[in-house]
Amino acid sequence: MSNYTYNKLWHETQRNLEAVAVSDFENQALEPQFDKNIAQTAIFELYVKYICIANKLEEIYDQMVQPQKRLLVRKVLDGCLGRVVELKSDLVNIDIMEFSYNDEVIEKLGLTPLDIEIRVPRYFRREREKELTTRRETMDEILKKLGCLDEQEEEEKMTELEAIRVIQMHERARQGRLRAQFMKEIRLLKEKGKPESGKDKSDSGLIAAMKIQKVWRGFATRKKTRRRKVEEMVLIGMIPPLTSTRPESLEKSENLTRLRYSIQEEYRKEFHAALQDTKEEINTKQGSVMSEDIADEVRNWFKEYKGRTGKLPDFPTEEMGGSRHLLSRQGTESEMSRSSAPSSKESRKAKDKSKSAVKSGDINVEDTFENGYKASQSTFLPELKSGIEEFNETWRDKDETMNAKQSHYEDMIFNEKYAEVEDELRKVVDDMMRQELELLQQALDRDRAQKGKKVKKSNKKARRSGKKGKKKKEKDLTPDRTTESLFEELFMNGIIKKYPETPLKSYLGDKSYVARSGINPTPGDIRQVIIEHCILPLGSEVVRNFAPCVRSILLTGSKGAGKRTLVNAICTEVGGTLFDLTPANIVGKYPGKSGLIMLMHLVSKVSRLLQPSVIYMGDAEKPFMKKIPKTDRTDPKRLKKDLPKIIKNIGPEDRVIFIGTSCAPWEADQKLLQQTYNRFIYIPRPDYGTLSYAWKTLLSQYSGVQSNFDSGAMAKISDGYTVGSIVKCLREVITCKRMLQLRLQPLTHVELINSLSTKDPVYREEEEAFIAWWGKTPLGRKRQRVLELEMEARIEKENASDKAKKGAKMKK
Repeated sequence: MSNYTYNKLWHETQRNLEAVAVSDFENQALEPQFDKNIAQTAIFELYVKYICIANKLEEIYDQMVQPQKRLLVRKVLDGCLGRVVELKSDLVNIDIMEFSYNDEVIEKLGLTPLDIEIRVPRYFRREREKELTTRRETMDEILKKLGCLDEQEEEEKMTELEAIRVIQMHERARQGRLRAQFMKEIRLLKEKGKPESGKDKSDSGLIAAMKIQKVWRGFATRKKTRRRKVEEMVLIGMIPPLTSTRPESLEKSENLTRLRYSIQEEYRKEFHAALQDTKEEINTKQGSVMSEDIADEVRNWFKEYKGRTGKLPDFPTEEMGGSRHLLSRQGTESEMSRSSAPSSKESRKAKDKSKSAVKSGDINVEDTFENGYKASQSTFLPELKSGIEEFNETWRDKDETMNAKQSHYEDMIFNEKYAEVEDELRKVVDDMMRQELELLQQALDRDRAQKGKKVKKSNKKARRSGKKGKKKKEKDLTPDRTTESLFEELFMNGIIKKYPETPLKSYLGDKSYVARSGINPTPGDIRQVIIEHCILPLGSEVVRNFAPCVRSILLTGSKGAGKRTLVNAICTEVGGTLFDLTPANIVGKYPGKSGLIMLMHLVSKVSRLLQPSVIYMGDAEKPFMKKIPKTDRTDPKRLKKDLPKIIKNIGPEDRVIFIGTSCAPWEADQKLLQQTYNRFIYIPRPDYGTLSYAWKTLLSQYSGVQSNFDSGAMAKISDGYTVGSIVKCLREVITCKRMLQLRLQPLTHVELINSLSTKDPVYREEEEAFIAWWGKTPLGRKRQRVLELEMEARIEKENASDKAKKGAKMKK
């Protein structure tokens, strides 16, 4: 698409965002709602609208080339993503489950479940591509040193003499083949000239030729008939087309995208160069004049204030705004220090309170809704409001006919840098004015002392006392070591691991088309929750700082459910660093108590230095098991006391998350497990729709498999198996040799069934154990309690209505 198209899409999206933001502000001002369904519908509608807007803004930000517009789009995009995370937290508290559904809202807005699946912003990785490439190269170099990775031998360049010899060899071979063919033709001509030996021989040759013709014509006709049948089925929509998009158009689209990326980078460099040049020019040409004007303005105000009150004012601190704040309060009779300092402290405390109120992402079991349902106060709505105002003031009615290439605007850069230079110079002038004011005050005090008047001592130092309640910093055990050396040490010890590049879309499955329970989500629903709880906070610093903070998540499900795939996908989508603290992985590493302290320190420190980071633990139930099997030599209880500390030390500003995976969470001490993990996500066994989608998608990766292969039958047969079992089955059956034979020997169901029968399914007892365990989690207990209260209220209401009916009958 063209620049005009993306600009038009941006204007349309901003109008939609303004309407949604107005509705959101009105919803925040409403009184608490006591009807759960009405409250859920209102919040879910806002949630869906913000997702649709965020998806459009992500596409705009990815393809728009104008650098100044992209800054505003990025700001609004982060605000929308943060608002989505906030609304999701509210929905979890209302629905009392991780997955939210409302078919009426989706139908009302004319959307499909696919439309409300949030996209992972591509800038998470694209803007850090150089950093990620450097990190991968560093890992490969370390692996080569350790001998774990074979070095790729570079092909030696061919000399001119060797090239001539290769050409000579091929030319002689070509001439030899031509000579052999010529001699063969001469031999055949000689044989044709000889008299025929008999009639029987000629008859047998004719019969053989007729047989060959018969077989070939039959084969060609059957092949043509099959092709026509497939074309007819595709035409009437009975089977999907073999290729949904033409390779040429797809390649053209990718080339255009890469071209826009290169233009973006070029314009970005030009924009930053213009920012620097303009600032230097303003400093050089107008800096001295601006400083003199500011100083004269402040001195004049001092004189006016002295003339009105007979005393000199207190100069505001830099945090309070300095001379800008002083000049904005002209005409006041009170002293600055008395009127403004307490208010600034109070406002700071109020900000801290409001900020801390939305930080926690934990599920509180004791929450009740006796006071009604109400959306929590948003920290992103003010940012969205300022973004909308900036768009309306600057870009909505801007004439861009003279800037078809969409390069930067010089006048906007000048205005921005002029204000920036003025602020910097004002700080310098303010320091000079403070010294000047202090000298004036001393001179005034001397004059008063000579006249016999008492001088009040200033109490400024007492006001600048140290901050109370300051968080104690963790002691740095490696102060003299560089980040690179710490990274290399952890990587060589296998704590930092190189993960396979796994996009989130490789976790196969659609979103749910109808409302489901909290323990029966589809793979698409799980993807959505992973994006909201893990990927968005790790990828965006703004979302992490102000959205509800989820520090740790436990993924549970049967073997092959895709837990490790999701961990790899999270790391891949955000370009994160993976730290593996699985008990089996740290056996024999950093031994002893001092070694464990060092390991925990290194993981905490390096994860913050290389954020976004994912701290992973497989077999997450083992550290909290009451009794460890004697056959287990991994000493899993080694980390029992340190895991809660690591998670507690993850601050809201740290783009770090702790993810555990478990196949048997009920074996752990539930109290300790719930103290460690904030959220619990259960991945159930796949249903028929998920299995059918998985079989179709996985089989389509093999070009030799027939398009009419009945994947529905395989989905029915594989009921009870996980997608991981299906992947293993296909890898066993469709080997390299079998892939070459697929055109002549089509794939059969028997081959897949034989391989699938060797895998373990998800048994009913295991599924029931997972459901019983989920009922003991904080969210499960809370949901059970709310359902019981609703049941009691319903029974009381029915009993009251029955009594009323009986009373009415008795009166009759």
